[in-house]
Amino acid sequence: MRAGAAGRQARPGLVRTNSGRALGLLVALAVLALALAVSLAVGAKPVPLPDVWRALTAYDGSEHAFIVRELRLPRALLGLVAGAALGVSGALIQALTRNPLADPGILGVNAGAGFAVTIGVGFLGLSSIGAYLWLSFVGAVVVTALVYVIGSAGQGGGTPIRLTLVGVALGAVLAGVSSAITLLNPDAFTKLVGWSAGSLAGRDWSILLTVLPFIGAGLLLAFLAARPLNAVALGDDLARSLGANLVRTRLLVIVAVTLLAGAATAAAGPIGFVGLMVPHVARWFIGPDQRWIIPYTVVCAPLLLIAADVIGRVVLSPQELQAGIVTAFVGAPVLILLVRRKKVSGL
Repeated sequence: MRAGAAGRQARPGLVRTNSGRALGLLVALAVLALALAVSLAVGAKPVPLPDVWRALTAYDGSEHAFIVRELRLPRALLGLVAGAALGVSGALIQALTRNPLADPGILGVNAGAGFAVTIGVGFLGLSSIGAYLWLSFVGAVVVTALVYVIGSAGQGGGTPIRLTLVGVALGAVLAGVSSAITLLNPDAFTKLVGWSAGSLAGRDWSILLTVLPFIGAGLLLAFLAARPLNAVALGDDLARSLGANLVRTRLLVIVAVTLLAGAATAAAGPIGFVGLMVPHVARWFIGPDQRWIIPYTVVCAPLLLIAADVIGRVVLSPQELQAGIVTAFVGAPVLILLVRRKKVSGL
């Protein structure tokens, strides 16, 4: 994309002052705090908000305290960090490829994680989330690294178009192989259904603490990449003239996306639409500046995922609907409305 084309497509958001953007971010934080409180209170056994507060501040071993501290709190916090990871990874991929419809799966992250888990369940006999968590993460890392190596080979290096094509192609191959392995022994993959649909249910403190360092490192890299990504959005030639190191920026973004989406997918499964939709909403509201898009996504993406998890608990109570299914139901029509708006579609 030429610099002129990029400049014509980039449009300011609804809020054009930094003070207005900061105020909007504070409002989003308040709504996120409310969503976390609701997540701790709502479920198969409702817990009054005063009991939620006592469970958090003065644990007394009661049934309500146990439900809040040991079952719902790690689930809510995983929704917080996994939502931020999925949303920011989507924002980074859209900025790097200059494709507003890109998401973390475009670099093969979801396909790599799913393929590794399929191998572990089908051939190694793994049956629990904790058992295949690390395998899922390693699969995401290996496949994303392979995409970068293949996409960077030859003349021209790893351009956004080449990385996108390689990621889509490799992801399609791995998804097909995973489906074939699943069909060979469907009984072995019964317990994998919840993970493959994307869910926060059944996740405990050990899973949260395992992925937290990787997501923290990925978020740090994302904030470091925000400023150079603004230059990349202007086109390669203009970005170089502004002093941006394209190779270093692309590598930084790919490492960040691998850490974020790989860890989130390993813990919660391949949840879609979070990384695709939330950056669209952020751009519509505050414009194309990545220095604001990433903080907004860090707050709004967890809000979407936690809300989807809460809706999944109550819509079929006492049964639960996976959060990944809810985000698809909510995300698809919203995304259709968003992409029809030129102010949102342009990067």
